[in-house]
Amino acid sequence: MMYTELRRQLDYAITFGETIRARAIADIGLERAVEEENLGEIMYFRAQHAILGEDFAAAIRCLDDAIRYNPHDGAAYNDRALCRIDSGGNLMAALADFDKGIEVEPDYATIYHNKGWYLNQLGHSEEAITYLNKALELEPDRAVTYENLADVYFRLGDKTAAYAAYKKSLELLEDSYPDIRDQINAKIKTLNHETT
Repeated sequence: MMYTELRRQLDYAITFGETIRARAIADIGLERAVEEENLGEIMYFRAQHAILGEDFAAAIRCLDDAIRYNPHDGAAYNDRALCRIDSGGNLMAALADFDKGIEVEPDYATIYHNKGWYLNQLGHSEEAITYLNKALELEPDRAVTYENLADVYFRLGDKTAAYAAYKKSLELLEDSYPDIRDQINAKIKTLNHETT
C-alpha cells in the first residue's frame, strides 16, 4: 500500500471520527516509513499521532520537519493549517499554509475542502464556494464536501442550493455513519421548517 493510499484512508478515518482506525493507519504508515528510512513520512505520521492526541503544538513541530524533508507535501501544509486553527494559533499563517499546500500539490482535493470550510467559518462564504467546488471537481464523491457546501449556501440564504447539496451528501455518505446521516437530516429538517 502506497503512502498516498494510507493518507487517503487516514483522512477519511479522521474526517468521520474513527479514531481507533486512524491510529492503526498512522501506525502502519509510521512503521513503513521507519523501515524505509523516509524522514518526511516518519514526521508526517508522527504528526498524525500528535493530532489524534490533540497535541497540536507537537503536531506542528512534526509537520514543520515533514515539510523541511519534503517541501512538496500538500497534506503536511494542510494538516499544519488545521493544527494552527485547532490550537487557536496564527490564523493568517493557517491561510498561508493552505495556499502553499495548494501551490505545491494542486490536485489534492482535501486542502481545497479544508480551506473552503475555514473561509466559511471566517465569514468569507462566497470565496468558500470556489474552494469547495474545486474540491468536488477533483473528487466528486466527497460527501463531506457537499455537506460543507450546503452549510455555505445555508449561511448565504440560498436554501434551494443548500437542500440540494445536503441531499447529495446523503446520497454519497455510506450507511455506516448513522450519526452523521442524522445530523444532515436534522439540517434538512431545519431548512424545510424555515421555508414553510
